Amino acid sequence: MKFVECVPNFSEGKDKNKINDIVNAAKSVSGVSILDVESDSDHNRTVLTFIAPLDKAVEAMFRVAKRSAELIDLNYHKGEHPRMGALDVAPFIPIMDTSIDECVALAKELGRRIGEELSIPVYLYDQAAQREDRKDLAKVRKGQFEGLKDEIGKNPDRVPDFGPNKIHPTAGAVAVGARFQIVNFNVNLDTTDMDFAKALAKKIRTSGGGLPALRAKEIFLESKNQVQISTVLTNYGVTSIKKVIDEIKKEIEPKGIKITDTELIGLTAQKPLVDYSIESLNVSNFSYENQVLENKIAKLLSGWEMGANFVVDALSNTNPTPGGGSAAAICGSMGAALIEMALGITVKAKKTPEDLKNKLNGYLLKIRNMRNELQSQTAEDAASFDTVMAAFKLPKEDPNRKSEIQKALVYAANIPLKTAKICAEISSVAREVLEGEVKQDVISDYRSGLYMLECGVKCALENVYINAKSIEDETVKKNLLSEAENLVKAVSLK
Repeated sequence: MKFVECVPNFSEGKDKNKINDIVNAAKSVSGVSILDVESDSDHNRTVLTFIAPLDKAVEAMFRVAKRSAELIDLNYHKGEHPRMGALDVAPFIPIMDTSIDECVALAKELGRRIGEELSIPVYLYDQAAQREDRKDLAKVRKGQFEGLKDEIGKNPDRVPDFGPNKIHPTAGAVAVGARFQIVNFNVNLDTTDMDFAKALAKKIRTSGGGLPALRAKEIFLESKNQVQISTVLTNYGVTSIKKVIDEIKKEIEPKGIKITDTELIGLTAQKPLVDYSIESLNVSNFSYENQVLENKIAKLLSGWEMGANFVVDALSNTNPTPGGGSAAAICGSMGAALIEMALGITVKAKKTPEDLKNKLNGYLLKIRNMRNELQSQTAEDAASFDTVMAAFKLPKEDPNRKSEIQKALVYAANIPLKTAKICAEISSVAREVLEGEVKQDVISDYRSGLYMLECGVKCALENVYINAKSIEDETVKKNLLSEAENLVKAVSLK
């Protein structure tokens, strides 16, 4: 299962309710894992970082864009950070086995949806840029919301890549992109001299003839009554954190200005921090791959055997989640994966006829897509249990407590029902393949996959049954149990 890192920046850093609402919009997509939420009141901006399965990333980012547009009015927004949109920047970043090309495809799809469904102009930037002059985010965002409002629709250079050729009256415009890992690094100085700060930022940044792969902007921090040089290292292999600090020190020390502290915004990769240490300590012959303990441990943990142990241990402990519903999704996913393996090996076999290869590739694609959805059900089931527990924790005197519990129970019954449906559907597709068409060396894997899918259905339905017992609406209960019975019949193997 492939994942992508998503780092939407939205123009709200003060109102906790709005921030939480927008974060929850991303969290509402199954399979999304929130890694970090960093808000700054001076910048009036929040950097949200989450990872999502490749097939869920666009939906999660779109929900962030939609909720940001609903909650944020840029006509009343004030902050030190440059911005042109309620959702200002929405980059996709490759992680693990995901490629930058896949991230570019996601950026284009998100841009199209935001433009068409929300009527917000979208500019593609960085690796997703359709024009060379839009690779640089600073150029795309030049003039910010107010400046773009005056130019869009008049200046042909400001025609967006998607959406209307006019500013959204409250949500502005969005920069959607695909990029590699960057470092957001701020340096705070013990001075209030903004003229000096402006000259310094211009001198060190790439566009001013300074360090390569560096963006820099002067900002005044009202809360600290001091100047900040806000930087972005767009390629930390070219320009490191230490080079930035050394360049700043070279300019400030003759003036008696000191660095009070520095800030890393959002999540930062390990390597630029290690690089800073190595440069500062002047270490020779250092191997990042072989001398960092965490890298060695990560390599050890990446084996499938260790992952399998984690799953089994998580199920065996006394925590209520993960439980039977999650186990059903895992079981069904493993069954689908075994069938994928058997069909994949058959397709690769030299003796398999071309027409059969084409047929099996079609089945493989269907099963793989459904398996990705099924894997998301693992976390979804645990989340549904949490919803039930939250409802039961409501005060007994709360008049909505009973209805909230019932609502949560129905939701908790429908999640494993969905798991059972996906398992049954995968089984149905897989059984369209004749056993004689499968390479006989892997027929046992193919059959094992079908048995595990049947097991996934039955295990998931046990969780439907137990939740249905407490559902008071007899019509809802009857429908749930009827669907469950039909699924058992559909998937049962002779």
